[in-house]
Amino acid sequence: MDAEGGCRICLQVLTSSAGSKNALLKPRNAGWGSQSSKVHIHHSTWLHFPGHNLRWILTFILLFVLVCEIAEGIVSDGVSESRHLHLYMPAGMAFLAAITSVVYYHNIETSNFPKLLIALLFYWTLAFITKTIKFVKFCDNGVGFSQLRFCLTGLLVVLYGMLLAVEINVIRVRRYVFFKTPKEVKPPEDLQDLGVRFLQPFVNLLSKGTYWWMNTFIKTAHKKPIDLKTIGKLPIAMRALTNYIRLNEAFEAQKNKRSSSPQGSRSIWRALCCAFGRPLLLSSTFRILADLLGFAGPLCISGIVHNVGKGNNTIRPQTKILGVFFISSQEFLSNAYVLAVLLFFALLLQRTFLQASYYVAIETGINLRGAIQTKIYNKIMQLSTSNMSMGEMTAGQICNLVAIDTNQLMWFFFLCPNLWAMPVQVRRLNVLLLLMFVVIDCLGIS
Repeated sequence: MDAEGGCRICLQVLTSSAGSKNALLKPRNAGWGSQSSKVHIHHSTWLHFPGHNLRWILTFILLFVLVCEIAEGIVSDGVSESRHLHLYMPAGMAFLAAITSVVYYHNIETSNFPKLLIALLFYWTLAFITKTIKFVKFCDNGVGFSQLRFCLTGLLVVLYGMLLAVEINVIRVRRYVFFKTPKEVKPPEDLQDLGVRFLQPFVNLLSKGTYWWMNTFIKTAHKKPIDLKTIGKLPIAMRALTNYIRLNEAFEAQKNKRSSSPQGSRSIWRALCCAFGRPLLLSSTFRILADLLGFAGPLCISGIVHNVGKGNNTIRPQTKILGVFFISSQEFLSNAYVLAVLLFFALLLQRTFLQASYYVAIETGINLRGAIQTKIYNKIMQLSTSNMSMGEMTAGQICNLVAIDTNQLMWFFFLCPNLWAMPVQVRRLNVLLLLMFVVIDCLGIS
């Protein structure tokens, strides 16, 4: 009776999930972004322009390169007899401009007023032209790849050019300027439903990585106990029915394939990989990047100990062009303060990638479990009563399928990125042990 009761509860849950199919797929009326239609929309997380994630990634890389340029200018100025503010002051102003640009873009995006992006188009164009002129000037004076400032300037030319291309692509897709008929874009359907409070898929990349959008929810939970009404509904893409449709389409595609490959468990795995393989690959990529960044910690600490043991005496650069010194990457990394800043950024990025890997793997596993449970439910509804009466399928077996087996698949997806990360972790352990002996030797510990 306990097994039957548990099976009945599982079937009731799945019935309520499948019964919401019409509500999930039924289109809602939405406005075109006017002020009147935004009343029922989450204002802070409304719409993403084309190239949203790419713009944020390029901005983060741009900020890092500008920090390196500022540090390179300070180190170069430190070995000069007189002060040269032009080595790092323009990079500092460009750093502030990059932060202002991304804040400006975020506010334009949330208000869905793309015509204001024309200011960013002019800024990226001017920045690209000025950095290109500087790069060509370096080439004319014999500055090459052995100097760090030359490489940083080349990277800035590429980054500003890519950001300019992203801006032009927004114009091409949205047609908000230079076109007679601009393209009107509706907001996501979930954001028109105030019952949906899980906003992770709709916020900007920085808020996704730091979970900043959850601050309001955490403050509410701190003041009073929360319930299901406070948590709200899940977005459509995370509901069991949506994932079941995706999984069922993958199964049907495997059935319709005319190939000599054997059917059975292998085709089932192919369908699972086709339906949920892409986020799992993304999670594995994040995990590998996080483990690779783990090498930065021991290497930076070893360099800091080595340089501090020598009194942190920076190698004096030998190259002097246009009245200022140009340092190489080796001379730049011989500074303990530079290594400390790089260590901070490496650890910050490592934890961000690791957290992102966990989140994507867990979300994918939960979506997979909901899809398989819904598929099991539909299969049970097609069984005749004779199958149950003749003992071919018992209530206990159904309970195991719904609760235990789907849980095992979910945990497999949770832990799957660890399989690809193990070789990197073993190698990192070897490097850590080797560097530990080097540090002990430098400190003179016996």
